[in-house]
Amino acid sequence: MEALSGDSAVVTAPSIRETVTLPDQVLVFLKYPPSSRLFTKEDLLCVYFPANKSSSQSQRRLPPNHIDGKDVDDQIVRCPLIPHGYSVSLALKSGGYIHPGPTHRWDSLVYEALIDRDNTTVVFVKGLNLRPEKLSNASRFECVYGWDFRRPKFLLRSQVISMAQEIVRCKTPLSILGTPQMVNSSIKASIRVKGRGTLHSIARLGFRSKPHPGTPERKPHEMCICTMLRNQARFLREWVMYHAQIGVQSWYIYDNNSDDDIEDVMESLVNAGLNISRRVWPWIKTQEAGFAHCALRARESCEWVGFIDVDEYFYSPLGLSLHDVISNQSDSGNDVAEIRSSCYSFGPSGLKHAPPQGVTVGYTCRLGAPERHKSIVKPEALNSTLINVVHHFHLSEGSRYVNADRGVLVINHYKYQVWEVFKEKFYRRVATYVTDWQNEQNVGSKDRAPGLGTRAVEPPDWSSKFCEVTDTGLRDLVLHKFMDPLTNHLPWEELGRGHGN
Repeated sequence: MEALSGDSAVVTAPSIRETVTLPDQVLVFLKYPPSSRLFTKEDLLCVYFPANKSSSQSQRRLPPNHIDGKDVDDQIVRCPLIPHGYSVSLALKSGGYIHPGPTHRWDSLVYEALIDRDNTTVVFVKGLNLRPEKLSNASRFECVYGWDFRRPKFLLRSQVISMAQEIVRCKTPLSILGTPQMVNSSIKASIRVKGRGTLHSIARLGFRSKPHPGTPERKPHEMCICTMLRNQARFLREWVMYHAQIGVQSWYIYDNNSDDDIEDVMESLVNAGLNISRRVWPWIKTQEAGFAHCALRARESCEWVGFIDVDEYFYSPLGLSLHDVISNQSDSGNDVAEIRSSCYSFGPSGLKHAPPQGVTVGYTCRLGAPERHKSIVKPEALNSTLINVVHHFHLSEGSRYVNADRGVLVINHYKYQVWEVFKEKFYRRVATYVTDWQNEQNVGSKDRAPGLGTRAVEPPDWSSKFCEVTDTGLRDLVLHKFMDPLTNHLPWEELGRGHGN
C-alpha cells in the first residue's frame, strides 16, 4: 500500500492490483486496505509517462472515463487509451501517485476463474485460439495456481480435465480446496501451454455455492434470462418489462464496456421490483464464455435460462406465458433440457427514426424465413465443457433438445432497426466466433446485413429493406395486453417518465 502525502493530509491509498490494455481503453484494477473509503472519478487522474523516463515534465494526465465497482477488493478505473510508448498509473488530485501494477494484453490472458461445486476449477482464457464447438487435446496444457507466476518454484500445477473454446476445466489441488476462502481468494489461476510457458493471469479464484442438503428440488425461479450487451440502456426497460409480463423472473446482465446510463436504468428497474443484476464483464469478444459463466451463476437459482440479446423477444402467437410453453414442450420427457426457438429478423419497417413506443410496437415487417434459433436451457443439464455457440449449448449425456413449433414460440429479432441504431453495430461484435463488421471476411454470412458491406454508410433504401412479410402479431399483443387504457402508455414508457426520461 502507498501512503500518499498531499498538501494537507496523509491519505491511505489503494494499490494497483493489475492493469489490462484493451483496444480502446485501459482497465486499472484497484485493491483497497480494509475499511478504506472508495475513491470516485473526481478523486483520481490517469497518469501516463514514458517507459524509459521519470521526468514529471513528460507526464500526461487525463481524467478517467469511468469507475466500476463498489467493492474495496475489486474496483476498476477505466482510463483513456495509453499513448504509444507510455505506461499508465493513477494519481490523486489532492497529490501523490499510486505505483503502477503489472500490465497485460487483453487478447492473451486468463481473465476469470471459479471453483465449481464439484470442486473442479473453471478457467476462462483468451489467446489459445481454439476451434468453436470442439474439444481440444487437454494433454498439451496444465493448470497453474499461485500468487506470482514468475516464480515457478512456488506454484502448484494440476491436470486439465477438459479444454474447449475459451474454457478450461481443471482438477483443483487439495491444498487449494483446504485453504480458508479469505486467503484462497487472493490465489490466481492460469494455464501453462507445454513448451510455450504460462499465460498472464488476473483471475483470482471465486467460489460457487453448493446446494444445501435440505434445499428443495425446485429452484427459486422457473425462468431466467442471460444477456451480454454494450450501450443498450435505451432499449433495456422495454426488453426487461416485456419479458417480465410473459414470465421471466430474473435477469443476468453482462455489461461489456457500456458507457451510456445503463446503471441508472437498471436501478430504476430494481426499484420497480424486478430481480435484475449487472455484472461488469469487460473482456472483448467473449460472449460464449460469458454465457457459460452466467450458466454456472444461474444454475443455483433458475430451472430454465434463456440466452438472448436485448434486441430479441420471446413471443408466443398463442399468447402463452413462458411457463406454459416450457411445461408443454418438456412434457415429452424428463430428458428434455433445451427448447430451441426460431428467430425471425425484422427490418426498419419504413421508419426513419426509432419508434417512440419501443421496438415491439414500431417494427412490423420482417424477412420471410427464420435465420437461426436461440435456446432456453436447463443449466443443470449442460455438458461439463460448457461448449456453446451463443444460440445453443452442448448438453450432458442423456439430455436432449426439442424444437418449439413456430405457432407456439418464436423470437422476434429486431436485427435491422433504423439506421441511427443499426450503425452502432459497426463498433464491435461481442461474440468470439462472429466476424467484426469492418473485417473483409465472411461478408455473405447471415450474421451480416446482406449487401451492406463493411462500412457504416447508410444505403439509400435502408428504411424499406428486409421487408418481405408484414407481421403485427407481437405489436397487437403488446397494445392489447400491456397498454394502460387510461394513459395509453406502455409500462416501459411510464417507468421512463418516472425517472426523468
